[in-house]
Amino acid sequence: MTSREIGNIGEEYTACYLVEKGCEILDRNYCIKGGELDIVAKKGSVIHIVEVKTRRPGALSGGDEAITPAKISRIIKAANSYIASRDIDLSCVFDVAVVELRGREVVGFRYIQRAFTA
Repeated sequence: MTSREIGNIGEEYTACYLVEKGCEILDRNYCIKGGELDIVAKKGSVIHIVEVKTRRPGALSGGDEAITPAKISRIIKAANSYIASRDIDLSCVFDVAVVELRGREVVGFRYIQRAFTA
């Protein structure tokens, strides 16, 4: 499996999780130069910007370890662009989903609400 295929499995699993929790998925893989948002979801009056990190068991680093200050800066930049381009006037939070795969099967999932702030 390619990195993109692995990421797609994690993002799809996370999107389904969010829908089950009552969120509406507004966008996936929103890209600007220098940044990307994996999932943008809305629940009530809150926009959730969700960074998804998908790993296989035994990976050198855990998914949450991949959320570096530089990565956070790129996510915030992309979020600001997304919100401005859609004239959104709602609260925004940054969440992280860590998905662990064995083959194509999800064997671990952790959802961290408000993992960082802008």
